Amino acid sequence: MTQPIPSSPSSSSSSSSPSSPQLMQIDETVTLIPGLPNDVASLILSFIPYSHQARLKPTCKSWKLFLSSKTLIALRQTHRNLSHLLCIFPQDPSVASPYLFDPQNLAWCPLPPMPCNPHVYGLCNFTSLSIGPHLYVIGGSLFDTRSFPIDRPSPSSAVFRFDFNTSSWDFLAPMLTPRGSFACAAVPSSGEILVAGGGSRHTLFSAAGSRMTSVERYDIGRNEWVAMDGLPGFRAGCAGFFVGEGEEREFWVMGGYGESRTISGVFPIDEYYRDAVVMELKNGDGGGRWRELGDMWKEGERVRLGKIVVIEDGDDRGRPAVFMLDGNDIFRYNMASNRWFKESRIPRKAPCNSLFGFVVLDGELYAITLLKAVETTETRRSRLHKRAGTLYIQIYNPKKKKWRSLITKSPFHYSLDFNTAVMSTIRL
Repeated sequence: MTQPIPSSPSSSSSSSSPSSPQLMQIDETVTLIPGLPNDVASLILSFIPYSHQARLKPTCKSWKLFLSSKTLIALRQTHRNLSHLLCIFPQDPSVASPYLFDPQNLAWCPLPPMPCNPHVYGLCNFTSLSIGPHLYVIGGSLFDTRSFPIDRPSPSSAVFRFDFNTSSWDFLAPMLTPRGSFACAAVPSSGEILVAGGGSRHTLFSAAGSRMTSVERYDIGRNEWVAMDGLPGFRAGCAGFFVGEGEEREFWVMGGYGESRTISGVFPIDEYYRDAVVMELKNGDGGGRWRELGDMWKEGERVRLGKIVVIEDGDDRGRPAVFMLDGNDIFRYNMASNRWFKESRIPRKAPCNSLFGFVVLDGELYAITLLKAVETTETRRSRLHKRAGTLYIQIYNPKKKKWRSLITKSPFHYSLDFNTAVMSTIRL
C-alpha cells in the first residue's frame, strides 16, 4: 500500500517544492548535460524511470550525484512523473535482496539487503508498506539462537525503513509488543501507522504460535509507538485498512484466526473469523472504541478470508474498494450489506500446487504466478532463466472490467513462493 509523503519533520525536505536553485546549491560547477542549463537538464533526467537510474549513475560524476539526490524525487513528484513500482520480498530480507519491478518498462531493480542480526534468522510474516520515498518493514516471526528452545519461533518487534534518497536502511523504534501476521495500514495524510493483532506463527508451522489483541500507533515524525485500545478478541493473520476521512475515519480489521482446537487431541486446527471489527479514529485522542460487524459470508461458503487488497481511491468518496482473491475468483466487498460478491475470475489458473501473488498497483489488481521453465521458449534458452523461471502477471482493471497480461523473466535464482513472499507498492 502506497501513501503520499506526510508533513512531518522527517520528510519535510522531500515534500518541499523543488526548484533549480536547490540543484545549483549542491555544486554550482556541476554540469549535467553540456550546453543546457542545469534546471532544464535536471528536468530531462527526472523523466528517466527509477528502474533504469542505477545503470545510468556510472555515466559521469554529475549524473551519479543528481540521480542520488533528494532533488530528483522532488522533481518527479512535482511534475507528477512518479513510477508505480512493485516491491517483492522473496524471503528473509536480511538474507535475500528485495527487488523492485517496473511493469511499464518490464525492468527489475535490486535493493540492498536489510541489516543482518547474527543471532536471528528466517524472518517471515512481516508487513511492508511505503510512505513517500520510504519503505517500511515491520515485525514478523523469526528464530533466535539466544532463545530456548531454539527451534521455537519468536515474534519480532523490529522496524526498519529504507530511504530511497540515500539508498540505505535505518533501524527505527521497535514496537511495544513483538508481532507477526498482523493487520497494518498507514493513516492517510497523517504520518502515522497502525498495527493490530498478530502473533508468533512462522511459515514453517501451519498451525501454531500465539495470538494477541494489542493495537499500536506509530508516529513517524516522533519515531515512537503508542498503545491503543486492544481488539475485542485474540486475532492474527488479519488484514487492515482505513475507511473515511477526518472525523469519519475508521480502521477496519478483517478475518484472521483466533482460538484453535485439536483433532483427536493431537492436531491443532485454527478457528477462522468470518467477521470484521472497526475502530473509529477520533481527532485528538487518536482512537475510539471497537465495534463488531456480523459474519461476512454464510456457513459453508468458504473456510477463511482470502488474500485482501485495497484500492484507496474507490468509487465513493472516502470508501475504498476492497477485493479478495479466493482460489481463482476475485470478490468485491459491499460495506452496506457486509457481503462479498464475485467480481471476476482469473483467466488463467496457476500451475499445480502453486498460489497467486495478489497486489494492487496504480488502481489495478495484479495476480502473479511463477510459470514452469518448460512452458515458454525464452526460458529454455538459458539455464539461468530456467532455474529462475518466468513470472506471468494477469492484470484486472475494476473500472473497465477488463483483463490484460504480461510476462517477465524472474530476477530470482530460485523458485518464488507467493504463499510466503511479501509484496508492497511504492511510487518513485
